Amino acid sequence: MKFSLFVHMERNDPAKPHSELLDELVELVEIAEAGGFEIAWVGEHHGMEFTIAPNPFIYITHLAQKTTTIRLGTGTVVAPFWHPLKLAGEAGLTDIITDGRLELGIARGAYQFEFDRLCDGMPGPEGGAHLREIIPAIKGLWSKNYTHKGEIWNFPETTPSPLPLQQPHPPIWVAARDISSHEFAVENDCNVMITPLWKGDEEVDDLMRKYNEALAKNPGKLRREVMLCKHTHMVENEREAQDAAKQFNKYFNYFGAWFMNKRPIQDGFIEPLSEEELAANPMYAPDVMRRDLLIGTPEEVITRLRLYESWGVDQFSYWIDNGYPHEEKKKSLIRFIEHIVPVMSGEPARKAS
Repeated sequence: MKFSLFVHMERNDPAKPHSELLDELVELVEIAEAGGFEIAWVGEHHGMEFTIAPNPFIYITHLAQKTTTIRLGTGTVVAPFWHPLKLAGEAGLTDIITDGRLELGIARGAYQFEFDRLCDGMPGPEGGAHLREIIPAIKGLWSKNYTHKGEIWNFPETTPSPLPLQQPHPPIWVAARDISSHEFAVENDCNVMITPLWKGDEEVDDLMRKYNEALAKNPGKLRREVMLCKHTHMVENEREAQDAAKQFNKYFNYFGAWFMNKRPIQDGFIEPLSEEELAANPMYAPDVMRRDLLIGTPEEVITRLRLYESWGVDQFSYWIDNGYPHEEKKKSLIRFIEHIVPVMSGEPARKAS
């Protein structure tokens, strides 16, 4: 099994400067590289301090100057927020800057909050049409002299400049949840990113089942890579596990509040949730978080990862966002590298700190 890191800047304290958060993100990626992780992923989000990622390509070009071997991925760019020519050109330049280390993940988008501001209130689920049109379009652009006539975009013959260093293009990943997204990914020779968010292993099993069904419907297509992205936190004992479960209860309650798009927002921060509100949502209850997220000792985590491996997961992405202070995130990541990576990868242990 291969490993990657899924990471963003996240700001809980208005007094903490963004420059300090950026330095912390870089340090986590440097630790992941030293620990043998294959890819570091950074997504795209707008107008929220909860997840700070206005352009993943800027992060990636910065990280390219701080690292040497780890591949650098967009996890993910949001298709409705991009024009195909702009995406093809910026991705091409980023691939050159990173010396051919770019992985391009693309999604339809999630937060209605963002669609209300960037897409004139378009319902978020309609972003799937943009995803299905933009991937063939950027592939066409990278093949040179491409004309596009679609439902969303139309433009005359164009070749983006610059073209990517990797040929025919950087690996493309599709964030897939419903069966149609899995089928689209298979039909278009894309890798697949799956995330159960707060849900447990039954959701992972279901997402892998959908991918395998999509493969079965397309017998002429090669199986591509499947990456599972899951919130992870390493602990030494049950007391630490319970503390982590409470932290994730808070994190996902805030995630849910952003997703519902109903709560007042001031200066990029959502109105704080009360203790009563944090306790009122059984979907994110601490005991549920303890059971369904990858919170555990090395023995517990290895057991779960072996299960995912048996289901066909090729890459496990350690999603490190959780609202914890940087030092706590760092400690957990180092534990994962020291205790999990050598066992699951079959490679010798590396020094991660």
